[in-house]
Amino acid sequence: MKDNNYVDLSLFSTLIDGIKPLKQDTHYFKQPVKPKQQFEIKERQIHVDSYFSDTYQPLLPINGPMRWINANTDKLELKRLRRGDYSPDLLLDLHGMRQAEAKLELAALIQACVKQSTICCCVMHGYGMGILKQQTPMWLAQHPNVKAFHQAPKEWGGDAALLVLIDIGEQPHRR
Repeated sequence: MKDNNYVDLSLFSTLIDGIKPLKQDTHYFKQPVKPKQQFEIKERQIHVDSYFSDTYQPLLPINGPMRWINANTDKLELKRLRRGDYSPDLLLDLHGMRQAEAKLELAALIQACVKQSTICCCVMHGYGMGILKQQTPMWLAQHPNVKAFHQAPKEWGGDAALLVLIDIGEQPHRR
């Protein structure tokens, strides 16, 4: 058995005789380019963190339908939302989402409304355990682009949804 090991070792030595060891070069790679999707997710997270606070408590109604209007917005707009004069062009369904996911999607919805010049959208928070139903109006009241919101009419979800009026800037309105 010893002889076999000695033969194998000598055979190996003769095979590698004259081979020089490789010199290890250090190679610096450039920073990989992040995909656009990662950038958009990070941008959304920045918007969410800067707009939505879980500790802020706006003055919201305790009784009656959920509603809120920005101080700079005409009171007639809230009435128009209540009557269903505005029909939402974008819908967001928050069913089954956690609070962090819902915040991200809400920020993305408002950004999409501004980009697409959509002045009304619908946010369906559902009934569930009531967490999103409580938090969604508080988050919406904090966003600078939200002019008003009101509990949706029956055809858009009733008290499990909100119609949201978005400030899209100095662009012509449409109803």
